[in-house]
Amino acid sequence: MNLRSIPLSAWIGIAGIAIAIFCAVFAPVIAPFGERDVVGDIWLPAGGDFLLGTDNLGRDLLSRLVYGARTTIFVALAATVLSFSLGMLLSFTAAVVGGFTDQLFSRFNDLMMAIPTLIFALVVLAVLPQHLWILILVMAVLDSTRVFRIGRAVALDVAVMEFVEAARLRGEGSLWIIFREILPNTLSPLLAEFGLRFAFSILFLSTLSFLGLGIQPPSADWGGMVKDNKDGIIFGISAALIPGAAIATLAICVNLVVDWLMKRTSSLKGGRGDA
Repeated sequence: MNLRSIPLSAWIGIAGIAIAIFCAVFAPVIAPFGERDVVGDIWLPAGGDFLLGTDNLGRDLLSRLVYGARTTIFVALAATVLSFSLGMLLSFTAAVVGGFTDQLFSRFNDLMMAIPTLIFALVVLAVLPQHLWILILVMAVLDSTRVFRIGRAVALDVAVMEFVEAARLRGEGSLWIIFREILPNTLSPLLAEFGLRFAFSILFLSTLSFLGLGIQPPSADWGGMVKDNKDGIIFGISAALIPGAAIATLAICVNLVVDWLMKRTSSLKGGRGDA
């Protein structure tokens, strides 16, 4: 891949994602205060010791924003990786095996997609204990239904090609066909879809946290920070807008990179685009 062929918009997206990841990895070093430290009065304006001001409890907004990047990115990335692993395995199995297995997986997936995602998540998370791994698992299971649809579509296109038929005639098993024949030839559209699902996971996690069923306080995450400081908007306090802007910026940066990846994808039949 020629770096000069990467458009400016993609470079902006890559830079934004790199900054967010850097903040997530080095949060204890970058943040001027601790994640839970009360360091001043509530809703202090930006300036002085507090570059972005303080929140509704007197905690430094910049420190909370940096630590929130760690939590938000980790949970969203973990849920996206898990959803892709589950969705791709089931969709590729359905496409390769076909018959009753394909119908069973597809109809169950349609049933899951018929249930409103947010309502389903709120009901399940309200019943289950408030643990981080449960939140990740619920997000992954709900998102895997979307991954299943596109995974099955691209797998069916590749499964009818000559090299897959040749592998079957050689006596190769389903796992060989899935991981050695189909997966390498569907990476381009799936990578683009991975970016879209990651952006969706960030927004979905922020929504759940805003509604009180995502990341639980006192841990920092961007959606929870918006919830904590939303009342300040009535008094002209912009504390809630800062994490909201961070959510929007990261989602836009991911979409800029995904748009570039999709342009490099020649087709949904596994085309790798221009190298």
